[in-house]
Amino acid sequence: MAEIKRRDFLGMTLGGVTAVGAITSLIAMKKTWDPLPSVVSAGFTTVDVSAIKEGEFFQSEWRGKPIYIIRKKADEGFDKERDFKINDSVFTLGIQICTHLGCIPIFNPDLKEFLCPCHGGKFTLDGINVKGTPPPRPFDIPPFKVDGTKIVFGEVGVEYQAMIGKA
Repeated sequence: MAEIKRRDFLGMTLGGVTAVGAITSLIAMKKTWDPLPSVVSAGFTTVDVSAIKEGEFFQSEWRGKPIYIIRKKADEGFDKERDFKINDSVFTLGIQICTHLGCIPIFNPDLKEFLCPCHGGKFTLDGINVKGTPPPRPFDIPPFKVDGTKIVFGEVGVEYQAMIGKA
């Protein structure tokens, strides 16, 4: 067997320590690129709509944005571009942020419309901007998936794909 000299031993030791340091650095860099668990969990919000009564307005939050859900009354019709069904109930939803200046419009259940107090922007019950008011487009629809009587925001489902294809 070949004899290992002191200089060779020190060189191999230094190379081994360098390799371990490089691998540890790569692992640390990857961990900084991964999103925090709190960020990942904030990506999904689940809302159980079974308790929402007909004609009722419900507000929740998804990724720090206000989300509204309205269970429509039978006489309010079905807009296939903005509404979806869970069992026999018709629901409409959207991100309750004005598409003009980013304010949060207030829902008026008597008039069945959203009113932006900052500049007079109006949206219908379905979140469609009223012509002649400042908002240039309807409320945005967040990605969602229907799971029984629950709506999971942040996940793309069949209902969302049907609405986005037509909205």
